[in-house]
Amino acid sequence: MELAIQKWGNSAAVRLPAALLRQLGVAPGDKLSAEMQQGALVLRAARKQYSLAELMAQCDLNAPAPAESIEWENGRAVGNEVW
Repeated sequence: MELAIQKWGNSAAVRLPAALLRQLGVAPGDKLSAEMQQGALVLRAARKQYSLAELMAQCDLNAPAPAESIEWENGRAVGNEVW
């Protein structure tokens, strides 16, 4: 797929077709990360990197444990597990 580089103010711009945006899993307003790899421009969807504190802030420590977790913790040994 060839894309034209166009002038946009004092910069240059490349328009990405909707099909390509869908393949990348992004939409207008989202961010891309760009890097050079072996002489090629590589674009990827920029994904936010969450800190442990941000992830823990989303947890409800009073929520009940999932049934499969309880089953795992209370299940009997079936092999050579060491407790």
